[in-house]
Amino acid sequence: MTDNPDPPIVIDPHTPVRSCVIWLHGLGADGHDFEPIVAQLRLPEALGVRFVFPHAPVRAVTINGGYRMRAWYDIGSPDLEVDPDFDGISDSGAYLEELIEQQREQGIPLERLVVGGFSQGGVVALQTALQMDAKPAGVLALSTYLAEPSGDGAGLQVFQAHGNRDTVVSIAAAQRARAVLEALGADVSWREYPMAHAVHPQEVSDISRWLRERLA
Repeated sequence: MTDNPDPPIVIDPHTPVRSCVIWLHGLGADGHDFEPIVAQLRLPEALGVRFVFPHAPVRAVTINGGYRMRAWYDIGSPDLEVDPDFDGISDSGAYLEELIEQQREQGIPLERLVVGGFSQGGVVALQTALQMDAKPAGVLALSTYLAEPSGDGAGLQVFQAHGNRDTVVSIAAAQRARAVLEALGADVSWREYPMAHAVHPQEVSDISRWLRERLA
């Protein structure tokens, strides 16, 4: 897989660790991007949720003139669903599976582990979960799309959220992803917000509620 020398940011609860959320950032950001959301989610301490925020490797991104930045995979066109970088997505998916296995080795079962991500990170989270034989507790798919309409969604719980003003990842692409996920057998909880390519305050509340249900 692509070399990733930077260890993820890990935020442990004050109580014993009982569950985990592995959260992948979007293009050009890093693991610090979603750190503030831990406090904003206001999850009950009894859930014992550990948050893991990985850093994508630094690579050349074609759509940005080859400029090197943190990216889970390359993007070659504004039409994100055309000729996706399957090799890059696969490499990042392998890294995500390594992180999942590390948490399992530390005693967190899959049924208490959620994977997710924003934009690019959501693509990797969805594709990885669809390829896993045993499914995690759920997937947070935020302002994202589906690069490859294949895999097994049976038993997979997905929280999918998107802005109806998003000009980076169109809501049409998100709706196509939803249709494919449901056709593959996933249970999709769809949320739409009046926002661009961002995170809405109501979305944070809805994520919190969904995580409480999935990790209870």
